[in-house]
Amino acid sequence: MEHKTGLEDAYVIKDNKRLRMGYTTGSCAAAAAKAGTRMLLGEEYVEEAALMTPKGILLHLLIEDIQITRGDDGRPREVSCAVRKDGGDDPDATHGILIYATVRKCPPDPGKPTVVIDGGPGVGRVTKPGLAEPVGAAAINPVPRQMIDQEVRAQCSEFSYTGGIQVTISIPKGEQIAAKTFNPRLGILGGLSVLGTSGIVVPMSEDALLASIRLEMQMLVESGARYLLITPGNYGEAFASQMPELDRSFEMKCSNYVGETIDMAVELGVKGILFVAHIGKFIKVSGGIMNTHSKNADSRAELMTAAYLRAGGSLETARGLLETITTEEALDLIRSEGKEMLADTMRQVCEKIEFYLQNRCKGAILTQAVIFSQVHGKLGETSQVQQMLGLLKSR
Repeated sequence: MEHKTGLEDAYVIKDNKRLRMGYTTGSCAAAAAKAGTRMLLGEEYVEEAALMTPKGILLHLLIEDIQITRGDDGRPREVSCAVRKDGGDDPDATHGILIYATVRKCPPDPGKPTVVIDGGPGVGRVTKPGLAEPVGAAAINPVPRQMIDQEVRAQCSEFSYTGGIQVTISIPKGEQIAAKTFNPRLGILGGLSVLGTSGIVVPMSEDALLASIRLEMQMLVESGARYLLITPGNYGEAFASQMPELDRSFEMKCSNYVGETIDMAVELGVKGILFVAHIGKFIKVSGGIMNTHSKNADSRAELMTAAYLRAGGSLETARGLLETITTEEALDLIRSEGKEMLADTMRQVCEKIEFYLQNRCKGAILTQAVIFSQVHGKLGETSQVQQMLGLLKSR
């Protein structure tokens, strides 16, 4: 018989597709801790744990890889078990991995909680201030900690146990998987974070990525940053690394979320942002497009053509530009008319980029940009980039 988790009818509709929901690493950890505690105190074998998530969805999760260590009296001394993460239809580096909880009795300590929660192998450690957990703590976020604590205490109450319980959460291969996440940039080293605020994974949600961007910015601000260097992705990061005049102490990525990133900066008290971006992304910003993902808008050829015409270009070449597929192809076509025409066109692009960046923040912060291409190198910059370079160095 197929196991029912409780999420069989939980889904969202996105782009006319039905996407299945999943459950978080925090839910896995809490369910494993519950089952482990029950096996430790009740001396019974637990193959499934019921878990009420903060979202109000009751899960029934299978318990795997149960290992019971017994003392000289034959009673359980330590129990280790795991729950397999199911991210639903959300693209997730942790999908399918086992989240382990190891539980054991420990003497009650008046100065500590009855339930002591820590991270083992594969769970990251916080190394920078600004996160929900203090420096040195395991990267187990507050809601998962609360879920684990609540489930373990409920088992202790059921079996009238008044001593202490040590819970250690571990994730085999967590350190390798963490390299694919934001953790290293956030200063979480040695493994993954145990996450989740609702206990449920909503497929294709942008909330988690935006939360990660905001968290990274908040950490930079708390470490003293007032002016930030921001790149949309790996291309921008690589190009910025080749600019010796650029202080990269306070650097982060914003993915496609240019507008949201500016909003966060205003909210967090940032004074200025220097974007270093590929023309393929920021040609869209020159038209006021603040989310540069292709699913939201394109208009790259049209915006490049408009800038070219404002620079005095010919109608014949403009028609050719409208037929181009990539921005690099469009740049090659403009460059064929000479370096000056390309430079004039990029000045038009940069003027519009500067206008729309300032329009987004309503002049609340300084927003500047350097744009480049993979083939032609640096293409242009907005009017106060040199001032921004000095501000980045001055902190």
